[in-house]
Amino acid sequence: MRRLMKMNLIVIISLLFMSMKSVESASLEVVTDDELLSLFKNEKYVIVLFTKKDCDQCDDFENELIHLREDVVDTLNAWVVKAVNSQLVRLYNPNKEPALVFFRHGVPLLYDGPVNDELIFHTFTENKEPTVRELSDDNFEHLTQASSGATTGDWFVMFYSTDCTECQRLQARWEAVGAKLRTRLNVARVNKQTTGAVTARRFGIWEVPAFIFFRQGSMYRYNIHKYDVTAFTSFVTDWYKNARKETVSAPKSPFDDFLQMIVDYLRDSPWIWKIGFGSVGFTVLSIFIIISKLKAKKPPVTKKSKKSK
Repeated sequence: MRRLMKMNLIVIISLLFMSMKSVESASLEVVTDDELLSLFKNEKYVIVLFTKKDCDQCDDFENELIHLREDVVDTLNAWVVKAVNSQLVRLYNPNKEPALVFFRHGVPLLYDGPVNDELIFHTFTENKEPTVRELSDDNFEHLTQASSGATTGDWFVMFYSTDCTECQRLQARWEAVGAKLRTRLNVARVNKQTTGAVTARRFGIWEVPAFIFFRQGSMYRYNIHKYDVTAFTSFVTDWYKNARKETVSAPKSPFDDFLQMIVDYLRDSPWIWKIGFGSVGFTVLSIFIIISKLKAKKPPVTKKSKKSK
């Protein structure tokens, strides 16, 4: 009898333990923003679900992640966590929660698709490395061959700068564009402020973010103020036909680029014009005053009377 009771007790304890483990596995580990930043810095792969309370879609995403967590860990050796009401979410998704972001060496990729564990798993495993190419003045024409007909394929390029907040917030979405279009075309970006300044001047890029689609020797500017993944992908697959078609200009000579740099600098610095016009006006006024004073100091000419013969 005692032996039977002991066995029953062991069974009950085992069931309780299994139940506790089941409850633990039924939710993702919650991390703070500071812990997230530490993970981005120290871990190769991190999958984060940005969520909030009383959000049904957030719960749906979490359930799908729980289903594939074991496969993700086995395949990618990735951390799978969630952040509740995080202040960081605005950096990766303008619509905020829910946002599912895959960090590769700290580079974010926003998942843009249905709540489906198989599609999520496929997207992350197929994009273990950043999909967006970084182009510069040194390699832009060589890699894109934009002015010669783009034999390396079509290119969708974002021009950005390091001090542009909107550009920083676009990184996760731009990586998502690259992931969706990776089998159709190349997605890249150029830093207008530093390594891509000459290229930016070549294509008349004055404000960032700016986007140009290069296709078969022509270029189409993305002038739509809608920066979501669907809008970007729709543009390069079909909507670009409604944009103005421009011929891709050849790279500028150093002299022409220098002149363009001066023009751009004067346009971006209108105070120089004011100083210049002010200086010219002051100089003209000074000359006028000096001439007036010289005339005032000149002695009057006295007429000599005619001598009588």
